[in-house]
Amino acid sequence: MSMNVSASDTPEVMVEMNTTPLIDVMLVLLIMLIITIPIQLHSVNLDMPVGNPPPPLVPPEIVQVRIEADGNVYWNGTLVNDHASLERQLADLSRQAVPPELHIRPDRAVSYRHVAGVMAAVQRNGLTKVGLVGSEQFL
Repeated sequence: MSMNVSASDTPEVMVEMNTTPLIDVMLVLLIMLIITIPIQLHSVNLDMPVGNPPPPLVPPEIVQVRIEADGNVYWNGTLVNDHASLERQLADLSRQAVPPELHIRPDRAVSYRHVAGVMAAVQRNGLTKVGLVGSEQFL
């Protein structure tokens, strides 16, 4: 409580608002809200396998695609003459029952357009087991 003391005989009007009842009402509403909201459980029960998975019966076939600094593409160490022959080889891979893994190893100095061209060809042929190998050289 505050007291307004003045030198004149006429009392002055207090223009300050008493916020205590407002705060009390807000606290009561907050407590009611907290009590009425149900507890949300964000857990999902999963039956996870126990132990290590068995190793694959047949090791995956791996195709190495190397892109040199001058833009030449090598398929398992053999120079690919043009982009059409690369497309044919990728199409042959995509028609196999179990497509092999494709490891693409770009040279550090190769232009991005050469790597993007190979990646676009891989995507057009629908190959999904693709990895960029040697990316630690770019760090």
